[in-house]
Amino acid sequence: MAQSPHVIDVTEADFEQAVIAGSAQRPVLVDFWADWCAPCRQLMPVLAKLADEYAGAFLLAKVDTEAQQSLAAAFGIRSLPTVQLFKDGHPVDQFMGALPEGQIREFLSRHIESETDRRIAIATEHMSRGELDAAASLLAEVRAEDPENTSLFTAEVRLALAQGQPDTAAKLLERTPIELTNDPEVARLRGQIAFAEAAANAPSPSECAARLAADPGDSEARYGLAAQQVLAGDYQAALDNLLTVMQRDRSFGDDAARKGMLMVFDLLGDDPLVTTYRAKLSRLLY
Repeated sequence: MAQSPHVIDVTEADFEQAVIAGSAQRPVLVDFWADWCAPCRQLMPVLAKLADEYAGAFLLAKVDTEAQQSLAAAFGIRSLPTVQLFKDGHPVDQFMGALPEGQIREFLSRHIESETDRRIAIATEHMSRGELDAAASLLAEVRAEDPENTSLFTAEVRLALAQGQPDTAAKLLERTPIELTNDPEVARLRGQIAFAEAAANAPSPSECAARLAADPGDSEARYGLAAQQVLAGDYQAALDNLLTVMQRDRSFGDDAARKGMLMVFDLLGDDPLVTTYRAKLSRLLY
């Protein structure tokens, strides 16, 4: 069976060109191995499979440490197999031993964008432009090829929200993979879903404004307006309205205003508004 074009054997003579210089163009994964090493023989086909799957996103370079002892010594190889990832001429990460495929995928994902990740990124761009059919088509392709991709999970939730289907998005989140339970992106999506559901059940912004003009203490109208402001990206106005609900009617919706502010903080990440309004919330609470 012919060796993959994404897998090469390297020696001291061509290491500089293939790995050091080559890693300036794309990451190079160097597998230091030996024929007598059983874990090496176990690992090698897994690495070759991933190299093919990534379709050139990285090059797999194999170094036979028995034949290339000077290379093994130069890179401090003490146990086999040792796998080092090179970028821009330098090793940036490594692992030792015959790791399970899932752990190797996680290792690669820290440094290399897979073909499926690239398509998910393109689908996300389609969503940002409102091209939802194109996004859905790409995500369907990825699901057929790489259903366990965690980036696919969050992209499908975002698509459901973009399609105006918060109930579908909420059902998807009920099946959040365990490794994403505390992921900040999942927290942001939960907030978006909560506000989308609140906005869907609220009167229009103009109706909410009219109700508030007649009765500034109408917590339902103020919270509904805040939800719609969040969806429109007017976060400061939303936070002001949520803070007002807290000041006037802390018990509204089982402390919905405070919870809403925390969800907006998740949505904003490190935006300066978070520092400002977290301080206001603290003063109100304590």
